[in-house]
Amino acid sequence: MATKKLMWVLFGILVISAWVLGLAIQAGAETMKCRIAGTETKNEIISVGDEKGHILGQQIMQGLAFFENGEIAKRITYALYDFTPGKGAQAIGYTILTFEDGSTMVYRFQRLLVSDQSGNFSAKTTSDLIKGTGRFEGIKGTASSTGKNFPASKEEAARDTSDTTFTYTLPAK
Repeated sequence: MATKKLMWVLFGILVISAWVLGLAIQAGAETMKCRIAGTETKNEIISVGDEKGHILGQQIMQGLAFFENGEIAKRITYALYDFTPGKGAQAIGYTILTFEDGSTMVYRFQRLLVSDQSGNFSAKTTSDLIKGTGRFEGIKGTASSTGKNFPASKEEAARDTSDTTFTYTLPAK
């Protein structure tokens, strides 16, 4: 009987400790917000062949990220996507942000694009921060974005813009 009580007490201590540590880790998270804009610099597609316009593609987008604190970072995105006219697209890929001091942030994303009546796409993206260099060495966290994608035309390349919020932690120095 005493062993059973002891087990419950230890379990209670474990639960309370996990809760307190979880709050401490969450409280230490930082947030950065930015607007990211880019232009397609490479796009290669293949037809799936099951219905008209259904394609798979790989794309490179380059541009800038404008942070609320005034910083600007170069952005390059490598994406693989699956597009069906009238239905939208799904994409996965990686983005690298390079800041003026040479520090970088790398994140892996999943994006869902939905078409509107004018042929433009609204995008919802979730990301995992997977690597950093310089002042972002050891970064861990997530990002979420909402934005618009503007498809390529005969006159111009595809473009995109998104509002992104990064929530992250850095190792203690």
